[in-house]
Amino acid sequence: MNEHKEEEHDFEIALTVPKRKSQEGVGDESCVEFLVNELLKIGLIVERVVGVTDEFIKLAAPPEILGRAAAELKVKKPTHIGMDLQFDWEEVDAFAQQPDGTLFSWCERFRFYRYLIYGIVNKSNSTLILKYHDKEIRWEAGEPLLQRLEADCIVKLVFPLHVETKRKNLLRVWAWNWWDFTNQPIDEIYSYFGTKMAVYFSFLGMYTRWMLFPAGLGLIVDLVDFGSFQLLVLPIFFVSVVLWAVMFSQFWKRKNSALLSRWQLSFPMGAYPGYDLGYKIPGRERNSLQSSVELISKWGRDKTKDKEQFQREEWFGTLMRFRNDAIIILSIICLQLPFELAYAHLYEVVGSDSMKFGLTAVYLFLIQYFTRIGGKISVQLINNENNANREYRADSLVYKVFGLYFMQSYIGIFYHALLHRNLKTLRQLLIQRLIVSEVLENLWENSLPYIKYSYKKYKVRKKSKFEKGSSSGKIQFKSRVEKEFLKPAYSASIGEELEDGLFDDLLELTLQFGMIMMFACAFPLAFAFAALNNVTEIRTDALKLLVMMKRPVPREAATIGAWLNIFQFLIVMSICTNSVLLVCLYDLEGKWRIEPGLAAILVMEHLLLLIKFGFSRFVPEEPAWVRANRVKNATHVHDMYSKHLLRSISGGEGKFSRIMKKRE
Repeated sequence: MNEHKEEEHDFEIALTVPKRKSQEGVGDESCVEFLVNELLKIGLIVERVVGVTDEFIKLAAPPEILGRAAAELKVKKPTHIGMDLQFDWEEVDAFAQQPDGTLFSWCERFRFYRYLIYGIVNKSNSTLILKYHDKEIRWEAGEPLLQRLEADCIVKLVFPLHVETKRKNLLRVWAWNWWDFTNQPIDEIYSYFGTKMAVYFSFLGMYTRWMLFPAGLGLIVDLVDFGSFQLLVLPIFFVSVVLWAVMFSQFWKRKNSALLSRWQLSFPMGAYPGYDLGYKIPGRERNSLQSSVELISKWGRDKTKDKEQFQREEWFGTLMRFRNDAIIILSIICLQLPFELAYAHLYEVVGSDSMKFGLTAVYLFLIQYFTRIGGKISVQLINNENNANREYRADSLVYKVFGLYFMQSYIGIFYHALLHRNLKTLRQLLIQRLIVSEVLENLWENSLPYIKYSYKKYKVRKKSKFEKGSSSGKIQFKSRVEKEFLKPAYSASIGEELEDGLFDDLLELTLQFGMIMMFACAFPLAFAFAALNNVTEIRTDALKLLVMMKRPVPREAATIGAWLNIFQFLIVMSICTNSVLLVCLYDLEGKWRIEPGLAAILVMEHLLLLIKFGFSRFVPEEPAWVRANRVKNATHVHDMYSKHLLRSISGGEGKFSRIMKKRE
């Protein structure tokens, strides 16, 4: 096997296998040697690294090997004329490059790597016997080799590797670059982490940048004494932040569309591509999506029966979604609601501020644990839903889990705002929630990966000392790939089956948005707290991804998905809740008489709702230059097809020309 230096190739994938017990008798590990030889046969560049207790197989792929995989998968890529065509390595110059100058994006390369390594199958008609120590492994005909070795726990993990030069560059221009505040190298993030991660950080940066306006306005409203005009200032502030939120959500859609155009991604807003990586994960149960795919493949044999079967699948999936939603709603009403009301009542009767602070901290800790259990149950429920692909399943999960967190985060605040109408207590509660939830959440999410990493290193050192029979000396982890293997994966707290770690980050951002928007009139200063937290969040999230965790598996998602719909829902909720808060401030006696002030609040609420739903009709979701570029490309493609079609019809020479030649 040829040796390759890491500086010459970007090793982007690693396989973890058990460490060889000795340098002799390598035939005992023939299945690992066999795997390495098969990886070399398909053209991959292989480098083996021996760690403390495991061995690592690093993989890199030359461009022509990735191009071959793209052609076999029939991948469509954008060309220089703006049209997506099926990739052909022989015509590679016709296809547009990525922002970093490469031919394939990280999402595409990861897909090709998985296709290649899981595409090594037993092409013989008989079962092959591979050996591993004293164990015999039966490699069935047509079975992927890597899948077999994973099932027998010989290949422990397949994971993406950080590319050191690119990682250090992102640390310099992104994670450590605090002076830029909200500015981020989005194109470089897209090239290194993939579409969904880049879209998230672009959203976070724009959200934080736009947050500076309500933060400044909130500081003025909260710190300046307007005297008798205070009741007039709050409605003005309320109207301003609602208009701010409406414009932000609409202009984010425009920015999202511009990003997709810049990255030459052609799937439309709201469409999330789901793809099959070319292998099946062992132990994964059959779901309704797989049965739908089988129905499509058999369509046309008996159209009457096929139509009935499709209708049964459609209605069965709808009923499953209805059942799952009903289970979640009943769980919230019967289990979570009494717990939330009990906390709100205890908070009201406790007199000491320190006791209230401690009660809030204990409550947030317990409710996070119980809500994560509810999220894991939601993951199991949606396995029976007939969703189109992984992203739609993820959206279904988002709606269910957010329902649980919505109750957990806001019911106690609603209790003080609407039932007790105690605005002083409400303001105090909001301050404690923001400080406790955001500060403790940031400390927890940034310290937990380090704790997990340290604990894994401790277990590996302990295992190595036990195997050697010696307890003296400190064991050092010298290889970078082994350090990455020990780092925790970027996964969601509710489980990594459907979502990555962005689930928790977007959930935190959404709950923050709901907190500051729905109770803006009670605590205008909350926007300043949120802006400061988000500026810190950008850099700490970057450090978490680049230093403390494995490189995340890339996800192809055009937008932030269901979270944007939840933002829209929270804007509508904020119009209603802030209108009620203004009524409580105006009608101190609680008589609820229709007087000019109350009537004005009612009219203002309806006008804001009208503006919210009407603004999207007046501001296009797509910038004019994006639309013009798309129309130009479509026109160009249409003209080329028309000329090619005319040549095909006329047999390469115009009929009129042939008639004129005969006459001559």
